[in-house]
Amino acid sequence: MLTRALFALALICGTAAAAPAEETKVLALGLTDHEVTQAELEKGAALPAPHFNTPAIAYVSAANLKKGDVVEIALVNGDVRLLQNAQTLADDQALYLLQAGKRGVPAGGWPEGTYRAELKITRDGKSLIEQSSTPIPFD
Repeated sequence: MLTRALFALALICGTAAAAPAEETKVLALGLTDHEVTQAELEKGAALPAPHFNTPAIAYVSAANLKKGDVVEIALVNGDVRLLQNAQTLADDQALYLLQAGKRGVPAGGWPEGTYRAELKITRDGKSLIEQSSTPIPFD
């Protein structure tokens, strides 16, 4: 009887250990006119869009990242990457926020065009997620 109970317990524990880890996913990706916090993103309120005469920040909030993952975020105008930030994670991250942009305004304002945030997450040298935000013109 004890052997059967131990066998059943081993099966249950083994099944739980073999359960797949949570899938890496993007929680928020976009552009705004200020540095954001995770708490601000979790509220889910719409963030103000940048204009030609305001700061511009590309941001990404991602979940279930692993040690060694590389997270890259860029502020892009048309096909030109203006500003970018990349981090290689030293530890697993249940929740991670990365931003790239400019707190100030370039002399004369941002160049004319359509802007977007571009994200790339790489794991073990292979692209895991590549995603862009909806393009917006800076008016």
